[in-house]
Amino acid sequence: MKRRLPWGPMARLTGRRILFAVPVLATVTFGVFAIAAASPFDPVKAYAGTAGLTASQDNLDQLRANLGVDRPLVTRWWDWLTAALQGDLGDSSVLRQPVADVVGERIGWSVLLAATAFLAAVLLGTALGVLAARRQGGRLDRAVSALAYTLEAAPPFWLGLLAVWLFALKLGVLPAGGLTDTGSTTITAGQIASHLVLPAAVLAVSQLPWFVLYVRQGVGDALEEDPVRGARARGLAPRTVLLGHALRSGMLPVLTLIGSRVPELITGALLVETVFSWPGIAAATVQAATSVDFPLLAALTVLATLAVLLGNLAADLLYGLADPRVGFDG
Repeated sequence: MKRRLPWGPMARLTGRRILFAVPVLATVTFGVFAIAAASPFDPVKAYAGTAGLTASQDNLDQLRANLGVDRPLVTRWWDWLTAALQGDLGDSSVLRQPVADVVGERIGWSVLLAATAFLAAVLLGTALGVLAARRQGGRLDRAVSALAYTLEAAPPFWLGLLAVWLFALKLGVLPAGGLTDTGSTTITAGQIASHLVLPAAVLAVSQLPWFVLYVRQGVGDALEEDPVRGARARGLAPRTVLLGHALRSGMLPVLTLIGSRVPELITGALLVETVFSWPGIAAATVQAATSVDFPLLAALTVLATLAVLLGNLAADLLYGLADPRVGFDG
């Protein structure tokens, strides 16, 4: 009999998470404004550029008033928050365009990079973890585990520079960065795909160790459970026991890993985008931080927080679907 999806409990869990997200997002945005206000960077001088070096104090004070950075912290935060709830994210002082346009032009490329890398990391990590778990302590297990621990210690920007040197400069088989070929005036799917390979691969490799080690441990423990031993005793093929029984049970801990990896995936994506000049939100984030661009900083922080909250929600929903004993109301 086909199992029906528990839409009611899933909806209740989602509703609770939405209610929880409201004060979290409000607190996070206030924290952004507070940290930016305490920053040693002056948004007025960043906005004025070189002209600010020779401008009079009166002109700088007038510019400060025009940008609204002379108002109290709570006032600035509240005005931004109420405007954001109405769909107005404000204007970026450093990029000189609406924040919604800044985010809209870049977020798609960041999502493409992160989603591609995350999917590759999950699939490859699962495959390597299963292979290592088949015979724990064997040569393959030791090799895969050593590789995972080595990659775990390697920072994404170092992996990116190494990949550029090897595949772009030394071998010349892949482009070093950007979105299109040098001198190209049009964006084609082929160019996007070829330019996506290196940054997505580097970001995937930076996330790979945790999936390998979690799957290896989960499947290895599942192989020692009584139901799996019983399946083996009934004469089922080793492949069926491994993939049909041990893998299903061993993948449950990996589902919780999905949500916890989102923050580092975002951080890694920012570093990888910078190394490969990928046209995502990394450059805008750096400019917003160094120029104390309050509206852009707040909007980017809200996006990152939403991604983390959605990742945790997805992990809990998937875990509840995979293991009905857990449920959604706990």
